[in-house]
Amino acid sequence: MVTSANSSPPGNCKFAVPKKGRLFEKVTDLLKGSGIDYQRAPRLDVALCKDLPITLVFLPASDIAKYVGEGNVDIGITGYDVVRESNVEVEKVMDLGFGACKLCVQAPVADQITDVSTLAGGRIVTSFPHLTEEFFRPFDEKKGVKTKIIEVSGSVEAACGLGLADAVVDLVETGTTMRAAGLDVVADVLETESMLISNPNTAHADVVKMLTRRIEGYMVAKKYVMISYNIHNDLLQGALKITPGKKSPNITNLAETDFKAVTCLVLKKEMNAKMDQLHDIGATDILTFALSNTRM
Repeated sequence: MVTSANSSPPGNCKFAVPKKGRLFEKVTDLLKGSGIDYQRAPRLDVALCKDLPITLVFLPASDIAKYVGEGNVDIGITGYDVVRESNVEVEKVMDLGFGACKLCVQAPVADQITDVSTLAGGRIVTSFPHLTEEFFRPFDEKKGVKTKIIEVSGSVEAACGLGLADAVVDLVETGTTMRAAGLDVVADVLETESMLISNPNTAHADVVKMLTRRIEGYMVAKKYVMISYNIHNDLLQGALKITPGKKSPNITNLAETDFKAVTCLVLKKEMNAKMDQLHDIGATDILTFALSNTRM
């Protein structure tokens, strides 16, 4: 029985998702596309899913790996950078294909720093103290110095301009914010993207498997479209070279025995080029269909 509006019913699988930030919209679309329906009341960080024994818990993305690793929630979506920074044991279920960026050492353009080792022993401002210390440790040991790592939350780009740091370690997606602050990348610390993680000892392995299937199905649906066309028997092999399908095409006979109907998956980004190629070799009735979800 639910004891309060901001709690989870006993026996539900608790699923942590970002409450805001750069991953929020993508995760919201992912949940919707995977058939995970819920209603979130204003100002509440917990929402019950319809027809599924799942409670969504909305947390800062930077806290999710810790909650999953400590068993406070069963599964979660966050970035690889957060998992590494949190330094907890979690099980990677799958990469999600969005939120890709790099964690980088950035220094003022005016300083013209090209060798990151010259920053060892200096002042580094970051929201990623564990990863930053790990990155600079070999340089510190080699030079016999200790880099001063200053942890801040939120934006760190202004630190160099204010004289608080010699460099910063922060995420770079497009580089627009970095360049506006007069910074440039000196070195990459790691590449990151969003991922689905679970607690190694979760009691809801069946729910994790179900969610994985749904999310994989949605990701395939976002990446592919179904194409259908009719082709003369003499031209079939040429058409199949253009559209080999994800696994193999489905070929059926038509009432007009000289023709076949072909359906298969093609990459969405290649859809128009494939249609043009099929038209050029003589295919007819070429249609494409959007997918909402799949099970492969």
